[in-house]
Amino acid sequence: MNGNSIQVLIAMICYMAIVIGIGLFFAKRANKNTENYFIGGRSLGPWIAAMSAEASDMSGWLLMGLPGVAYWYGIADAAWTAIGLALGTYLNWLLVSKRLRRYSYVADNAITLPDFFSNRYKENKKVLMLISSLFILIFFAVYAGSCFVTCGKLFSTLFNTDYRLMMILGAVFVLVYTFLGGFLAESASDFMQAIVMICALITVLVLGTIHAGGIHAVIENARSIPGFFTFFGMANPELGADGLQKISDGSPVFGEASKYGFLTIISTLSWGLGYFGMPQVLLRFIAIRKTDELKRSRRIATVWVLISLFAAVSIGVIGRAMLPTELRTASDSENIFSIMSSTLMHPLLAGVVMAGILAATISSSDSYLLIAASAFSKNIFQGIIKKDATDKQTMTVSRITLLAVALVGVLIALDEDSVIFTIVSFAWAGFGATFGPVMLFSLFWKRTTRAGAIAGMVSGGAMVFLWKLVIKPIGGVFRIYELLPAFLFSCIVIVVVSLLTKKPSADIEKEFDAAKNEESFNKYVNG
Repeated sequence: MNGNSIQVLIAMICYMAIVIGIGLFFAKRANKNTENYFIGGRSLGPWIAAMSAEASDMSGWLLMGLPGVAYWYGIADAAWTAIGLALGTYLNWLLVSKRLRRYSYVADNAITLPDFFSNRYKENKKVLMLISSLFILIFFAVYAGSCFVTCGKLFSTLFNTDYRLMMILGAVFVLVYTFLGGFLAESASDFMQAIVMICALITVLVLGTIHAGGIHAVIENARSIPGFFTFFGMANPELGADGLQKISDGSPVFGEASKYGFLTIISTLSWGLGYFGMPQVLLRFIAIRKTDELKRSRRIATVWVLISLFAAVSIGVIGRAMLPTELRTASDSENIFSIMSSTLMHPLLAGVVMAGILAATISSSDSYLLIAASAFSKNIFQGIIKKDATDKQTMTVSRITLLAVALVGVLIALDEDSVIFTIVSFAWAGFGATFGPVMLFSLFWKRTTRAGAIAGMVSGGAMVFLWKLVIKPIGGVFRIYELLPAFLFSCIVIVVVSLLTKKPSADIEKEFDAAKNEESFNKYVNG
């Protein structure tokens, strides 16, 4: 390890020490009871709620996956994805946040999503609770795997060390941190990490543009590549027999551009639908201290997302101009942010910027592990298996679950050639189709029944697997992103099954009306 690498490592260690310190600071308060550990006692302010939601949502793919897609294929795929995510962020905060905050309180003070769904439909047999908890465990294990891939790629690239060793060390760090502080520590550190992430993105964007010769030079280079600098086409890097992009006269070789048609655009925009079912974001709505603070949170979150997504896509385009032949596979292209940072900056500053990637990874993986742990310990163990379990027993089971989910994530991340964007897109579709339609119908359609919710949840989750593994390989129009057909199919199933089954009870309808607006909510709370 050379002197520059040591300075980068020192900066990153200092950052990690601060994160651990936050965990220790909140440990006592977090471990007071399960409500504090899992949602922080509903005490989040508007800034922390907004910034922690977006930091935990974006994960390492914002700094590695999205720039990698832009570097490899051009702006179309990355930009339409970013536009869909920006729209989804805004609409989720606008439509869902206030209603869910009120309804979670009305529904017997639910503190997890499985709690909310089960209480919303007043289940005796906890079928909804069990199904939603199992889906959370499955998809968050996949999500955790994507975060560990990020850690492995980052450290192995920076320090020229073994990928698997670095990936496992990163997983251990995240696990220890999540053990300590729970939701409060996670949210407080995510706030800090959101600041680090956006500063890192802006810094690399500005320095990269200057180093590449300015905005005009970057655009001219992008235009010289077929399909690279258009919203309606996609670049095709030509690969040799060794699987690497061909190089000719010192320049990367591209084939004829692919078309990026209307159906593909709609498919890519559908990334935004995922927000309606994303547990790590929805929990922030539940955890904020006051409903009227959500308007400010929405504005903060939207501005952060717009700036961050624009910078991430731009970095990929700038990277192709600055380092045209450096990265010759789709997997390697996801290192463009870290390579640009280490090339452009003093090692200590580069270390701080590298902490931006680590920040994104930690902020997401701790959320994933914590929500998965709550799904099993609070909802399956205490809610179904051992209903008289004490808070202490539930916390113990929670930590065992953390370890188990982390181990599954490590197994998923063992493949060094994994593409972060691909892993994240599957888990995102899973949550979006499984929980998104059920959440929207539960909040806004009084006629939704328990049977409709169960059928919609199962059909949405199953369709993600079916479309991804069976239908999508057929090609043609079936190559659309699995989230869109799975989301629509779940919506249809919810409506049909709800209309075919008995309407909800008067108690359920009363609670639905109580959560509709602030006035009815206050009347309900005040008796």
